[in-house]
Parts: sequence; structure tokens; C-alpha cells
Amino acid sequence: MEMGSPAAVEALAALAQEHRLALFRLLVQAGDDGLAAGAIAEKLGVPNSSLSFHLAHLTRAGLIRQRRDGRSRVYTADYPAMNALVAYLLENCCAGADCGQAADCPPPQAQRKSA
Repeated sequence: MEMGSPAAVEALAALAQEHRLALFRLLVQAGDDGLAAGAIAEKLGVPNSSLSFHLAHLTRAGLIRQRRDGRSRVYTADYPAMNALVAYLLENCCAGADCGQAADCPPPQAQRKSA
């Protein structure tokens, strides 16, 4: 899955809010099992009405998914979308050199100092 600039902007905008960032991080930690909306609200201390807004925002941005489990809605992080966003952000790391997926790229300023 590749991500273009408009999708990256939408995903970053969705994450640029304290509750949504905490919510996304919580779902990443929860893994493929995900969490029911009630458990998310309890863990984050967010009212259900606010939580619904934040969940919808992250869903529209393509960062999380929801599924039905009986009467509950269970939310999970969309790992391919998360990885595509990170790949997009790191696409030109290492001053444009192909530094590989596992490379530890120093910041551009550090690269200039060592050159």
C-alpha cells in the first residue's frame, strides 16, 4: 500500500489532536484483537460522545478499522495504512539515498557535520 501526499496530510491532520493520537497509539498497542469502544473510553477517560467523534475522524483518515462483535464495535489500528504513512514520511530520508527499511538515518544536520 502506497500513500500519496493528500492521504498523508489527512492522516497527519487526524493524528494532530491529543485524544486522537492517544487513541491511535492505544489501538496500535492493542494489536489485531483491537478494543471495544467502551474499553477505549474507559482507558482514555474520554466521554462516549467525544470518543465517537474521534473514532469517526480516524476511520475517515483510514488509520483505524471497525468491526462488529456481537453488540459491540471493536476498533483496530490499520497497520498497512500506518506503515504506508511512515514509509511516506521516510521516503527521502538519508538525503535521498536508499538507506533501506531497517537503516538508522541520522538527521540531515548530523549528516552535514560528518561530511
